[in-house]
Amino acid sequence: MIDLTVIWAFIIAFAVFAYVVMDGFDLGIGILFPTLKVGQGRNRAMNSIAPVWDGNETWLVLGGGGLMAAFPLAYAVILPATYPLIIAMLLGLVFRGVAFEFRWRDPGHRALWDLSFFGGSVIAALAQGMILGALLQGIDVTGRSYDGSWWDWLTPYTLLTGVGVVAGYALLGACWMIWKLEGDVQEHAYRLAFRAALATLLLMGAVSAYNLLLLPDYRERWLEMPNILFASQVPLLTAIVAGAFFYSLKTRRQLMPFLLALALFLLGMAGLGVTIWPYVVPDQITIWDAAAPESSQIFMLVGVALTLPLILAYTAWAYWVFRGKVGHEGYH
Repeated sequence: MIDLTVIWAFIIAFAVFAYVVMDGFDLGIGILFPTLKVGQGRNRAMNSIAPVWDGNETWLVLGGGGLMAAFPLAYAVILPATYPLIIAMLLGLVFRGVAFEFRWRDPGHRALWDLSFFGGSVIAALAQGMILGALLQGIDVTGRSYDGSWWDWLTPYTLLTGVGVVAGYALLGACWMIWKLEGDVQEHAYRLAFRAALATLLLMGAVSAYNLLLLPDYRERWLEMPNILFASQVPLLTAIVAGAFFYSLKTRRQLMPFLLALALFLLGMAGLGVTIWPYVVPDQITIWDAAAPESSQIFMLVGVALTLPLILAYTAWAYWVFRGKVGHEGYH
């Protein structure tokens, strides 16, 4: 028998991964913006994402909307626990979006818009990482509602996960510039990618080690037999991909660093799945506890089956149309 709840869990996980991948390099370029030369360096970096950056938010809507529709109990618990972070993330995305357009339309205040683009990107990335940390560290639930305070999300662990996501997005942004740009900006991106990869891997290791101290169930899933036989493959594959990534930088490959950076994020999500499955709120609410009625899941699954291929098709078409290197002329 097909378990619709599991299908919906994978749909939302796919939407989250698609958002992280596609909006991650957008935010990463914003995070790295102050390191780029004023003028053509920054203009070319921004032009490389101009055709696609706005459509990437589609996946955030799908992930959040899917959580509300398919797992309403989880939505009702997670959002009150992370409202300040969600507000900060949305404000950061707004500032980034406004700055993206206004830096071209208002050149007299371009320095201010560049600062807004950088600040909005950092705030959005940091907030997303801290939301992940707040979920992993556990949420106080009584009955069917959140029972914590307004500030439960603010801990050293959530700050660590927040900084980790900022570093990871910076890595994606640097690898995107390696792929899409040429000349001095590309050479600068190679150096940024090396530093961002080191920071990302160190922070992934730190978060993974911290996870073992958070909840007994996390240690059991990672360290006890027979779980360790499966779970150990994730760090092993991560080490292999990391080695291949640094080799691709050394040999000055252009597309491969970006693909390997995506593989690191995929392995990070696999590790996250090992850590919390089958809970959507760790140690409190499983995906089956939080699921909507089966009739609702079937009704929504029909809609997703119709719209998801369209989203994938027009996204692929947009990336295909704007393939290749970005020159000085850009799209503005």
